[in-house]
Amino acid sequence: MRTEILRYLEKNSRVDLGELAVLLGTDEATIANEIADMEKEKIICGYHTLIDWDKTGEESVTALIEVRVTPQRDLGFDRIAERIYNFPEVTAVYLISGAYDFLIILEGKTLKEVSRFVSEKLSPIEPVLSTATHFILKKYKDHGTILAPQKKAERMLVMP
Repeated sequence: MRTEILRYLEKNSRVDLGELAVLLGTDEATIANEIADMEKEKIICGYHTLIDWDKTGEESVTALIEVRVTPQRDLGFDRIAERIYNFPEVTAVYLISGAYDFLIILEGKTLKEVSRFVSEKLSPIEPVLSTATHFILKKYKDHGTILAPQKKAERMLVMP
């Protein structure tokens, strides 16, 4: 039952407990207790609200930064990741495979603010060898939710 609860919560963390109980064929108290237990066990680490900031008029920039590093002896990548994720601007840090070691997601108000972070805070970290910054220009789908459906004219331009 835990897996089913998690799948529903992952798609909509505001799902009504009564609805969830009916869908899973149990009572609301059982669902509430399972959720509370998973929160205590840190299986559920938090709840995410998806906001389309483009519609709010607030200026914001999201950047994906690829970082290549030299792993530290006996510590691997963990110590470097910790130094990076402790910066308040950093939204997420992932160890990835491929040409780069880390993928960092960063939120800023302007391109200049993100550039300043990379040059003044990220690049000076000794094990950092190189970075590549990519700015998100438009979100079409995020966390399973379609944010910018194509307009009819845009669909017609797509060739099979």
